[in-house]
Amino acid sequence: MTAAPTADADRITLQPRPWVPLGVMALAVPAGLSPVGWRGAVPLLLFGLFLLSQAALLRLCFTADALVVERGGDEIRRFPYGDWQAWRLFWGPLPVLFWFREVSSIHLLPMLFDARGLQDQLERRLPHLRPAGAAPNTADGTGG
Repeated sequence: MTAAPTADADRITLQPRPWVPLGVMALAVPAGLSPVGWRGAVPLLLFGLFLLSQAALLRLCFTADALVVERGGDEIRRFPYGDWQAWRLFWGPLPVLFWFREVSSIHLLPMLFDARGLQDQLERRLPHLRPAGAAPNTADGTGG
């Protein structure tokens, strides 16, 4: 598991992964060579730099009762598991987006952290929720 040790034994902090921001920045090269030129390249490069800074600053932490977003060790948002209705990682073997729905809102996050660790923790802490769009499993009695 790619988790950082913490004082709370049930607390898992996902490690940052820069691949999505670097991929967005790499798209600036073909955009710059295309007919749109720098007008297409600069926004992609700036967005990639923004995502890279967020990957360096933000952390997703799984606690006993909630997914917590932290910046520099300070909690900035808490998502209690009891409010979750669905979740999904988009684009199979190369996940680039994390979507989840709570009772009152929907969230879409770029994949700035360890996708495998994220999926493992979601399956462990929200076993009653299948990823959105997943087929029901009739073999274990959980689906129809």
